[in-house]
Amino acid sequence: MDTLSLILIVIGAINWGLIGIFQFDVVAAIFGGMSGVVARIIYTLVGIAGIWGVTMLFRRHSRPAFMQEHDGE
Repeated sequence: MDTLSLILIVIGAINWGLIGIFQFDVVAAIFGGMSGVVARIIYTLVGIAGIWGVTMLFRRHSRPAFMQEHDGE
């Protein structure tokens, strides 16, 4: 679940970056506009993945090694 969430978060971040820089929404372009059913489902999944990503910040075992606390160092 964490890996899938991270993939969706990256997709969302890239999409927002393209919107900010080029005013181009990849998801809307591929899946029929922002009001298209498939695009809305993808936007919803990316949003849920973002919420799940917040929970990963607070779970010690899900953090990358550089973020984990090390005893004795």
